[in-house]
Amino acid sequence: MATLSYTTRRQAVEQTFPLAVMVIAPLLAIFIQAYLPKIFPKFAILDLPLVVTLYFALARRSPVYGAILGASVGIWQDALTNLPLGVNGVCKTIVGYMAASVSMRLDVDNQGTRLLLVIILSFINSVLRWLLNVHQDWRWGMEALRPLLNTAIALPIFALLDMFRQRS
Repeated sequence: MATLSYTTRRQAVEQTFPLAVMVIAPLLAIFIQAYLPKIFPKFAILDLPLVVTLYFALARRSPVYGAILGASVGIWQDALTNLPLGVNGVCKTIVGYMAASVSMRLDVDNQGTRLLLVIILSFINSVLRWLLNVHQDWRWGMEALRPLLNTAIALPIFALLDMFRQRS
């Protein structure tokens, strides 16, 4: 006879990480994003804090966690870059929430799903940044390339962070 289970899909597969990883990974991404483009300006197209926010939001499967992580990472990124304070905070809050919400309904351990989500959410992040930062001009070529490059850098970062996962 089948027994009833009262746990949700999110509770059954929610991932946890060591506290050090959850603190160091976003901070490292923020500092690399803030200082690497000053040395190599071509790297400004990448958004490492977005990639880390997406990873943890997808893995934790909690919209509240995704939104809070996105807000904190975005505000810190704004503080260290030349964008107006709050632009990245708002964008990453929305994208983190969306990523976690989608992850509750889809199998995000599949690399194909991750690829597709990073491309779509990276483009949404770009559109939101453009809408909030009226002084930024929209370059179709750069904005079409940005999600692809973020996805290319997300794959090795996701694989590296997957090594630290702890099943709850």
